[in-house]
Amino acid sequence: MQLFHGLRGVKQADLPTEILAGVTLAALMVPLNIGYAQVAGLPATAGLYSAILPMVAFAIFCTSRQLVASPDAALSALLGATLAGLAAPDDPRYLQLAFAITLLCALVFFLFWYFRLGFLANFLSKAVLAGFITGLGIEVLTSQVKKIMGISVEAEGWFREVVEIIGKVVEANLYTVVIGVGSIVIIRLLKRFAPQIPGALVALVIMTALVSGLNLDRQGVSVLGQIPAGLPSLTFPQVTLGDWGSLLPGALAMCAITLAEGLLLGRSYAQRRGYPIDADQEMFAFGAANLASGLTGGFTAGTSASRTAAMDSSGSRSQVPSLVGASVVALVLLFFTNQLALLPNAALAGIVANAVLGLIEVGELKTLFRVRRSEFWVAIACLLSVLVLGPLKAVAIAFLLSMIDLLGRASKPPTALLAGTPGKARFVAAARYPAATRTPGLLIYRFSAPLIFANAEFFKTQVADLVATAEPPVQWFVLDAEAITDIDVTGAEALEQAIASLEQRQVGFAMTRVSQPLRQLLTTYDLLPHPISPGRLYDTNRQVTEAFLQRPLAPEVV
Repeated sequence: MQLFHGLRGVKQADLPTEILAGVTLAALMVPLNIGYAQVAGLPATAGLYSAILPMVAFAIFCTSRQLVASPDAALSALLGATLAGLAAPDDPRYLQLAFAITLLCALVFFLFWYFRLGFLANFLSKAVLAGFITGLGIEVLTSQVKKIMGISVEAEGWFREVVEIIGKVVEANLYTVVIGVGSIVIIRLLKRFAPQIPGALVALVIMTALVSGLNLDRQGVSVLGQIPAGLPSLTFPQVTLGDWGSLLPGALAMCAITLAEGLLLGRSYAQRRGYPIDADQEMFAFGAANLASGLTGGFTAGTSASRTAAMDSSGSRSQVPSLVGASVVALVLLFFTNQLALLPNAALAGIVANAVLGLIEVGELKTLFRVRRSEFWVAIACLLSVLVLGPLKAVAIAFLLSMIDLLGRASKPPTALLAGTPGKARFVAAARYPAATRTPGLLIYRFSAPLIFANAEFFKTQVADLVATAEPPVQWFVLDAEAITDIDVTGAEALEQAIASLEQRQVGFAMTRVSQPLRQLLTTYDLLPHPISPGRLYDTNRQVTEAFLQRPLAPEVV
């Protein structure tokens, strides 16, 4: 266990830049955390408390120097969807359930760390993530449009909500719309022309001053209201044992999304800036952050891509901004809560809407459509699952689609018949290089994947078909095993059956480029020394070709 790894490499000369970045981070967190708390149906304090001790805990235990752990739009939407099925937002139990699921997330992260299960996040493919996160982005954006318009919508289901929103356009509060849209415009303009200025904070200050100066809260503009002053205190959720079980699927879903996004984001910045990260310890750090959040009145902390990017562009190269930002938010809670009371909810909605636009990955979907159509449709299926069935069920569908896609590709891996180039210096796929020549009677077959249960039948069938249709008839069948990194029990049985079938046809069997681990597996499965003779394992395809030309192998010798 390494402590303060994310703070290494900071020199005294870097501190002014790091501290300024921390102030900027706090300026981003105050409006965004409050906005994400509203997305989850929680009070503003939950968002602000999530920006203090959880960030300190993450900074202490993480190995990434730039990753920012904080509530984000995707997790907030997932949290709201999970809690909505158990309690109403105005029910006191709702907040207790939010604390409980945050602690459950901490427990899951700790288990992932202890059992080194970070690899499970790899089963959410990029296509699945793109579709799932885009769907969440669209859903959150829709919820913010309602706040920007100042209307209430009773319909359930995303499509019905959209229809009702369109029907209520004429009922929109003009002042609210101006504040919400104006916030988006301010943020976009500052991002383009003055990116070093925190646009979200500027928009919030301007719109709050506008509401206060013109008394727009009396014109139907909804405001945040009074926030209790003071730092968070230690708390433990008051929920039943049954509630813990009901919350577990949602906690697993949120942890899966956090791991997939967080590890990908952390690795990309680590590679870009030239330092190593420990994926398992990152899970411990997320666990520590969520433990601190759940015990101090916050909610689930995940990975914030936008705030991480903001810290990187500001010149920060450590976790110092997280410590500084947490301190600034603590000062806000101690001395400036009165100034937060008149924050217009429409401005917060505009800030969140602007942030979630980055979740709607139109460019990524276009790329998938162009380079791999099957993954594009997987992404679209995930997107529609979020909108039609809700985020929680969509997570299960996302995992299922990932498994189907993975097994579908594993079931029919690339294969090729190899032929020698002039002089037999190297062997290439005969179908792609017409100039390459095959040796009559010798069939060299490359299987470019581990031989496992998913493709064992495909392997056996293809071997039989190749031998049955070969002209002239095959005398030796050679398996090029360079790409076979593993064989499971089903694969070993298929290999044994394929060899037996070849023997019945009076066809000799040999293997080339067999790695030492693969030899050990063949021995374990009792395939060496019989039915595969050690004398029929060759280092190269050239060697086996020379052996075939010098003395053809009698099938009974194999």
